[in-house]
Amino acid sequence: MRIIIYTGKGGVGKTSVAAATAVKLAEQGYRTLIMSTDAAHSLSDSFNVPLGSEPVQISERLWGLEVDSLRETEKHWGAVQSWMSGLMSWAKLDDITTEEMLVFPGMEELFSLMELRRHATSGDYDAIIVDCAPTGETLRLLSYPDLLHWWLEKVFPYERRLLKVVRPVAKVVTGGLELPSDNVLNSIASLVRQMEKLQKIILDPAITSVRIVVNPEKMVIAEARRAFTYLNLSGFNTDAIIINRVLPAEAGTGYWSAWRDIHLKYEEEIRGSFSPLPILRIPMMESEVFGLPMLKRIGESAFADTDAASVMYQGKIQEIRKEKDGYVLELVLPFVQKDQLHLSQNGDELTVQAGPYKRKVLLPRTLLGRDISGARFTEQKLLIRFGDKTKSSVKGEE
Repeated sequence: MRIIIYTGKGGVGKTSVAAATAVKLAEQGYRTLIMSTDAAHSLSDSFNVPLGSEPVQISERLWGLEVDSLRETEKHWGAVQSWMSGLMSWAKLDDITTEEMLVFPGMEELFSLMELRRHATSGDYDAIIVDCAPTGETLRLLSYPDLLHWWLEKVFPYERRLLKVVRPVAKVVTGGLELPSDNVLNSIASLVRQMEKLQKIILDPAITSVRIVVNPEKMVIAEARRAFTYLNLSGFNTDAIIINRVLPAEAGTGYWSAWRDIHLKYEEEIRGSFSPLPILRIPMMESEVFGLPMLKRIGESAFADTDAASVMYQGKIQEIRKEKDGYVLELVLPFVQKDQLHLSQNGDELTVQAGPYKRKVLLPRTLLGRDISGARFTEQKLLIRFGDKTKSSVKGEE
C-alpha cells in the first residue's frame, strides 16, 4: 500500500497535482484511488466526472471519491451529537444556531480523513492519493489524534468513573440534565482508538508521504515553510516539494518578462529552503487544467524523471543517542528561530513549542526518570540533553 497526501496553501493547484499523480499511478499499473477530504470538493471538476461518497471508476485502474463530511460526522459523532443536543435543550439554547456548535472546528475534516483507513485496509487498492484541505486546516486535523490520545489516557478514565458515581443522582439534582451515557462514552473512546490506528498508517514513512504544492510566490513559500516545520515536529514524512504553475521560458518575454524573473528568483529560494527534499516542477499550461488528457500532461511534467509512487525522501527527524554523560534527544525543526522555541518537561512528557505549534512527546523508556540538563538549537536541530536518573526514580525501580 502506498499513500500520498497532498497539501498546500489554498489556490496553489494541489487538487490538479493530486489528480495528475493519480492518473500517472494508474497508468503505471497501480490500482489507484484518489479521495478528497476538502469540504470544498473540486475533484469532480478536475476530472470532469461526477464523483460521490463511494468510489466511482474514472478510467482503467483509477477510482475517485469526494468524502461526504456530514455523513461521516453522523457516523462517528452521532451519539455524542445527540447527547449534546439534549444538553443544549436542557439549557434552553436549542435554537437553530446551536446545531453549528455540536461539531468542533476541524472535526468534519478529521472524520473525512478517517475514510482513508477504511480504504487503505480494504485490499482494493495499491495506492491512495489524498487531496487534503488547505494547509492550515490539514495541520490542525492531523494533530488531533495526539491531543485526544493524551486526554483518553490521562483524563478520560477518571471522568468515566466520576460520571458512573454521579449519574444516578444528577438528573434529580439538576432538574432533568442527562449526563453522558455509556453509549456516548464508548463512542468517544472508539473514535479516539480509530484515530490512533489512522495515525499509525499516516506516520509510517514506508507507506505514507506528504507532498507540499507551492507556487513561486513569497506568501505561498512562507506558508509552505510553516507547514514543513509542523509536519517535521509531528513526525510526518514530507518526501517532495512540487512547484506548480512556473512560467516557461517561452512565456518570459514582453509583458511577462518581469514575472518570469520573479519565478526564477523564488524557484531558487525554494530549492535552497527545502534541500535536500526533491523539488519537482510543473510549468504553467497554455490552457485550463481539467480532464484526463491535461492531467496526464501535468503528471508527465512533474514525474518525468522519477517514479511517482516512490518514497522520494526519507530522513530522521528524531534520534536518541547515548553520550558519556547521559543521552541526547535530537529533533529536526526547519525554519524555526531560536527565540520561537520553548521546552518544558513534566514527568514522562516533554512539551516542545515552536512558534504557534505545540506537541507533547512521550519520552521513550530510555529517558524515563531523567531530567533535562540542557538544550541547544543549532543548524535547525534542537538538541536536548538528559542527565542521570533522579534518585527518586532509581529508588522506585529498586
